[in-house]
Amino acid sequence: MRPSLHLRPYHPDDRGAVYDICVRTGAAGQDARGLYRSDELLPDVYAGPYLELEPQLAFVVDEGGRAVGYVLGTADTPAFVEAWRTRWLPRVAGRHPRPAEPAITADERLIATLHHPEWMLAPELAPHPAHLHVNLLPHVQGGGYGRRLVETFLAAAAASGAPSLHLGTSNDNTLALRFYERLGFQRLTVAGAVGTTYFQCPTGTRG
Repeated sequence: MRPSLHLRPYHPDDRGAVYDICVRTGAAGQDARGLYRSDELLPDVYAGPYLELEPQLAFVVDEGGRAVGYVLGTADTPAFVEAWRTRWLPRVAGRHPRPAEPAITADERLIATLHHPEWMLAPELAPHPAHLHVNLLPHVQGGGYGRRLVETFLAAAAASGAPSLHLGTSNDNTLALRFYERLGFQRLTVAGAVGTTYFQCPTGTRG
């Protein structure tokens, strides 16, 4: 008999499970284990800084005491970028040294993203200061937990003062594109964005 699933706030003990989920869904929704020189690299960019800097905005789907899905993010992207540079980057730069630029390989491009948090800032995103990342393991997808995670984050971001939210997803991740469209997110044009589709939505109550 499968354990029941429920949503709850992130706890520091969930860090390993969140890192695992990030890697196992990190290739446009598919398993990214072994794609980079270290399986720590992807979550050090897309999970670790959020867990370290804004754990109060992280929530998980719990299955028998283990996280099998999560949402995390920030209510204030410009402030988060500054905290990333001053508090997160010094912790991880030693194991992911800044590459020569322009970055060429997939590893170099991802490490460059780690060293350039300011790339998260764009004029078109400024009216939507919150942003999130949401991922679920395949066996819990399609059960409504992704929607519940997003709605939980939207409420938390609104309580933190963010009027609106943005997010970006790979053009190759067709499941994610359809997911956000079903939630009523609106596409957002960002100059210079290559290979990424951006969405925005208010943080108020969803219809």
